Order: sequence, then C-alpha cells, then structure tokens
Amino acid sequence: MNRTDDVGARSIAVIGMACRLPGADGPDELWDLLRDGVDATSETPPDRYDVDSLHSERPGPGTIGSRRAGYLAGMADFDAEFFEMSATEAVELDPQQRLLLMTAWDALEDAGRRPDELAGTRTGVFVGNARADYLEIRFREGLQSVTASQLNNFRSLLPARLSYFLDLRGPSVLIDTACSSSLVAVHSAVQSLRVRESPLALVAGVNLALRPDEGVMMTQAGALAADGRSKFADAAADGHTPGDAVGVVVLKRLADALADGDRIRAVIEGSAVGNDGRTSGSVLNPSKTGQVEVLRWAYEDAGVSPADVDFVEAHGAGSPVLDALEITALGEVLGEDRPSDRPLLVGSVKTNIGHAEAAGGIAGLIKTVLCLEHGQVPQSLHLDTATPQVAWDELPVLVPEKLHDLPDHGRPCRAGVSGQGSSSLNAHVVVRQADPPPAVATKEKAGRPYLLPLSARTPEALAALRRAYTAYLGADGPGSAFPLRDICYSAAVRRQHHEHRLAVVASSHEEMAAVLGGSGESQGHGRTPRKLAKAVELYRNGGTVDWEAISGEPGRFVPLPGYPWQTKRYWPDGECEERTGDLAEWVLCEHARTTYEDDSTLVDVGIDSLAKLRIIVELSQQTGHEIDPEELGRLRTVGALREWIRATEARTA
Repeated sequence: MNRTDDVGARSIAVIGMACRLPGADGPDELWDLLRDGVDATSETPPDRYDVDSLHSERPGPGTIGSRRAGYLAGMADFDAEFFEMSATEAVELDPQQRLLLMTAWDALEDAGRRPDELAGTRTGVFVGNARADYLEIRFREGLQSVTASQLNNFRSLLPARLSYFLDLRGPSVLIDTACSSSLVAVHSAVQSLRVRESPLALVAGVNLALRPDEGVMMTQAGALAADGRSKFADAAADGHTPGDAVGVVVLKRLADALADGDRIRAVIEGSAVGNDGRTSGSVLNPSKTGQVEVLRWAYEDAGVSPADVDFVEAHGAGSPVLDALEITALGEVLGEDRPSDRPLLVGSVKTNIGHAEAAGGIAGLIKTVLCLEHGQVPQSLHLDTATPQVAWDELPVLVPEKLHDLPDHGRPCRAGVSGQGSSSLNAHVVVRQADPPPAVATKEKAGRPYLLPLSARTPEALAALRRAYTAYLGADGPGSAFPLRDICYSAAVRRQHHEHRLAVVASSHEEMAAVLGGSGESQGHGRTPRKLAKAVELYRNGGTVDWEAISGEPGRFVPLPGYPWQTKRYWPDGECEERTGDLAEWVLCEHARTTYEDDSTLVDVGIDSLAKLRIIVELSQQTGHEIDPEELGRLRTVGALREWIRATEARTA
C-alpha cells in the first residue's frame, strides 16, 4: 500500500530526548563523544562483579572472555527526595527504574512539556528492556532475603513506575524482543499516536548489566568480543561488547507539535517490524530475507524511496556473520537506483559505547537525530580492514572512517535506524531532518525588562539551578543565541514550578547573569513595571502567576538548563548504619522521604501507616521486645518519633 498520500498526516515528531550512556550524560555530551571518535568502554568495575576471578584468555565453563564493556558512571546515584522516596525505598528499587525516572524527566524538560500538565492525560509509556539483574541478585541471596519489596522490581514496573509518578493514563507497556526491544517500542508508540490512542508518548530503552551471567553465556557461544570493543564491519570482528544505556525520546504527532509551537528535533516518517519466521536455519540465526522485508515495509510505510536515504544507523553489533548479512540487506534495498556518487553511509554507535542490548535501538535513534541536526555522520570506530564477507565493490555502501557531512539536496536529509533481536524480530525506523522553524521576529525592545522564574524541589537544587542559568546567560553560554524574551517565556510556561522559588527581573542577558551570579542588582522598583513586581512577589510566595498575561504575545520555546539533580548513592551497603549509631536517627534515615525538622509531621516526610508497621518490626528486632503499635500510632511529628524511639530503647536496655 502506498503511503505517499497521507505521509504528512501520519508523521511523528521527536520533540525531546535525554540519555545516560557510557561517557555521556546527555545528548550534547553524546555528540561530542561521537564527533571526537571516543571509545567509552572501560574495564569492568568491582561494583558489578569480580572480573579478575572470572576472566580467562582461554575461556572455559564459568569464565568470561572479556574484561571490558560500556559502563555508566554513578549507576547507583539517585535523587530520592525529588521522587518522594525514603532511603530504604531507593535502595530497594532497581536502579534501572531510578535512572529511567530521572532521564524521562530530563526528556520532558527538553521537550518543553510540563509534567504537571500531563497528569491525568492518556500519554503513553513504551519501554524496551530485557534485564532484571537487581531482582535476580536478591533472589540468589536465598529465600530468607526475599521480601515483599521485591514486587517493585518486576520488569513490568519499569513503565508502570513512570506512569504512576507522572499520573499518565495511556498505554504503559514493557516490550522485550531482545536487542530490538526499544526500537520496537518506538514502532509501537508511533502506531499509538497515529490512531490517536495517545496524544504524547514517552519511549525508552533501559539496560543495566549487574551480573556476569550473560557475559559467560555469550563467551560460551563465541559471541563476546575478547578485547571488549565492537568492531562493526571489520574483518577482525569477533562479537559484541555489552553496554549500559538509558535513553528516552518524547514523540508527538507532527501536526500537533507544529500547532503547539514545540521544538521539533526530527521527524519519524515510518517504521516497520517483522519476524524472520522460518527463513533461516534456526530461531537464533539471522535471516537476510527477514531483514530485506522489514526494510521494504518501513520505506513503504514512510512513503519514501529507499534510494533517498543518506545514512543508516545499523544494528551493527560487531558479529562477523550478522554484520555482513545486515550490510548486504541494506545494500540490496537502499542501493537500488542509488547514484554511484552518493553511497549509503552506514555506522554503529555500538563501536563507541558498546551494545546496549534492549536499549541499543533507542541509543541508535538518539545518535541519528543528532546526526540529522548537525548535518554530519561520525566515523565508525575500530574499522581497520573491511570484512571480506561483504561484496563492497558491488554495493553502494560506505562505513565512514572520518566525520562526513551529509549532502545538500535542497530537501531534508533522511536516515534509517535498524534493530535486530535474538527473538528474530527486526525493526527499522525512517527519520528525516526537521524543517527549519518559521522565521518569527521576536519583538524584544532594547531596555525592556523581563521576568525569569526559577524553581526546584530543595534549596540546594535551586542554588545549583541559579548557577546553571548564570553560565547559560553568560557571554559564552548557549543562552546568548536566544532572545531574552524567549528564554524567560520558556522558563515560565514550559517548566514545572516547584516549591522553592526565585524570580529576577532584568533587561539583558548580561544584567540577568550578573543578578543571578550575585555581582549585580535587579532593576530597581522604580524602573520595574508594577505588573512584573507584583508577579515576582506572587511567584516567590508560591502563588500561581498568569504567565500569558505577563509575557504578552506568546514567545518561542528555546532550550534551557535542565533540572540539577541532587543525587546520593543508594546501594545495599548499609548507608544508614554507617551514617549514625543512633537507633532513632537510623530509623529516620531508613524511612523519611524528605529532609525534616523536629516539628515536621510524619505524614509530610512520608512516614505513613505502612512505614510505621515496618518500624514496629525493625524496632522489635533491634530491641528484642514487643512494641506497642498504639503508642506509635499516636505520634505526629519527627521530634516525637525520635524521643519515643529513644525512650523505647532505654526501657529495653
């Protein structure tokens, strides 16, 4: 079926994205890494497993054939207070869920979509994932260590946790098709948006390798790269290198994104998924037939000629068999009718960060969007001698060994993203450059004052946000590229407003940066319009400001500094025991979800009836005596709880 007649109506905009990848804590850092040709893989750290005891250059049963992989720094770091969790809850929760929560918030901020305005909507959540290592580790500790809290770590809770925290009412789906999972999640979200099941979709891939089991298994299968480097398309390719990844993209119907003034980073024109069926020798063997079919279906769905595609982000795992088969399939479909002077560029982000398995597709999509935005395709690493299993002379395909500029066609460039799973499920997504935003003359009069509102969940985060905006608005900061009016409008209308607040008024980037940095003063009351002065006072006092009335004509959404996470390490290594020997302080550390004072109510700090039941059990174990639940039930404040615990401890000493 030809889709060219309605392709515009069916197109999906990528309006936001965020990631945590080896060597890159966001898309901008990822682009720097790609542009500079950095291999971000590293030696296996001891907090994953003891690689010294498992590694062998001559792998045998129970050994692992590589010392390296792609690892996230700070995988246990989390802002528990922001997400209203106690230290105990944070420690018990799978770090995949924790990282997904923060990355999804980052992506929504990048998209300029306020989470509080999404609450109660049919926004969909689609997550690709194939691991539950944190849960498996706990199960291996023995049946005595299994508690009800492990219910929170089933993989189905990855999307559910996000939907719960943001109060999203649309589809909330975990997708596991092995290494194609997150790209299949993209396809599923596209379908949901097209049929208007969801007005907005969060699509994620999450992969955090905490156990050596899969590495040992891949070693036995001869599919793990011995040197820990993915050598896509190289004659020396000997298998894949595992990698961590958390990536999130925010998708919306293109027509709606244009109408709402969203920043469109790229456009998904089409996608397809399909299984190999019985076209290969076994369920685990890749099939060229299956890949060719999915490629043709994807470009038919997009209404695009495959010959018009400039770049493909390949699955590109570094498998000597799969690489050659994939390149041949791409050459057969996308090489047809292609001009000889315009070869198809094919690369793989896995050569930079390792194979993120179920999250590999989303990492590839984020890379592809960056390539289209920058008009360049980075080199594919570790390519010394092209594999002889590909008929390079017959296929118009080029694996870039340097930074390539995308061609200027007088039309948007196009790219494809491929993913293949050991489930035999193939996926391909067709992406094009976004059209340049319409030229809008921002009416910004010299000397006119503007109000910049900033807010955060804690005073420390607000101070960090203030510093970030000071740098952003400085002479060399990225904010200098945007009118001050648009910056203030975006901060007011496109950011969620938290309880700790700051508002400043200034008439230039320099003045605003000086005020935020503490080296200048906001305009005096005599020069600040009364309307702005009243808005500043109302905002600082926690009131709701009519930003549209303050801003006048709607501004343009521009990128802003993201939320400054105040993270701590949450890992089952006795953090609360190390912090204090005081039983009362230990209980508060374990169960309070926020900072507290003596007069803070137990309800306000998150110590609810369930937490009180756990406190009773813990105190009984610590003191060896029965605890009266009615006494605990009568307590209302943190100070009262602290004194009651100390009195209870003294009575039982």
